[in-house]
Amino acid sequence: MPTRFSNTRKHRGHVSAGHGRVGKHRKHPGGRGLAGGQHHHRTNFDKYHLGYFGKVGMRYFHKNHNLFWRPVINLDKLHTLVPESEYASASSDLAPVIDTIQHGYGKVLGKGRLAADKPLIVKARFVSRKAERKIKEAGGVVKIVA
Repeated sequence: MPTRFSNTRKHRGHVSAGHGRVGKHRKHPGGRGLAGGQHHHRTNFDKYHLGYFGKVGMRYFHKNHNLFWRPVINLDKLHTLVPESEYASASSDLAPVIDTIQHGYGKVLGKGRLAADKPLIVKARFVSRKAERKIKEAGGVVKIVA
């Protein structure tokens, strides 16, 4: 912003520059930012920011992220993991096997539908209840793999 537009231009020649006569405008009298939340600004924090201070719950002292690896895939996308040739070659007795871990997915979720005429055998680490119910209704099997 050009200097000519700044509001301090209006205060040129006026001693207090709009900040009163006696107290003077000091830079950060209450501290910068959220300073004093537990001290001189306590009433504000207690009134308007309840629970701002303190800790809740437990810390992970040694969090192993592998335990939490769980990329998800929904039922409506499950058929994309099986090549069309495998669907065609599978006789009426055999159902295609989908190993979700091999394709980089950790959990199967229940969004969408499965074709009832094409049952699947799904191997996964985790499967939601809804997904398991839908797979079984379509004539498929769910196998939990560690």
